[in-house]
Amino acid sequence: MSNYEAPPASPAPDEKRQPRQSRLVKAALACQRLGQFDVTIRNVSLTGVGGQGPHILQIGERITVFLPGHEAMLGTVRWVAGTRFGVETDREIQKVRLRAAHNDQLVAADSRADFQIVPPPRVDTWRPGLTRATSVPGQFGKKR
Repeated sequence: MSNYEAPPASPAPDEKRQPRQSRLVKAALACQRLGQFDVTIRNVSLTGVGGQGPHILQIGERITVFLPGHEAMLGTVRWVAGTRFGVETDREIQKVRLRAAHNDQLVAADSRADFQIVPPPRVDTWRPGLTRATSVPGQFGKKR
């Protein structure tokens, strides 16, 4: 089994994992081997991100992380599974700034649209050949 197929290693028993928050954020990574490329961040912790990108990274590789609302920061690839990855950053990630930068680009639907209740159209469903008087049992649709 090669490194990129290995599941993420679990932390040592005395080392506690930081809580993660699920996020869906577009970001970018850069390294000497691959240059700069776009990635999708799926979860964020205080000093790390997990996500997916177009390239297979190498464990231990030094990476520059470009997150919305943050200055570029260095990090180290800690685990890889195909094109999914986990990067531990050298500086703390400000989750509030990440959310604020992400929300600046979003516009609420009700801020641009004027919602109105429109009544359904009134359509006459009468068809030639049928009568409207159906009060006689057994005479549905027949002329009198």
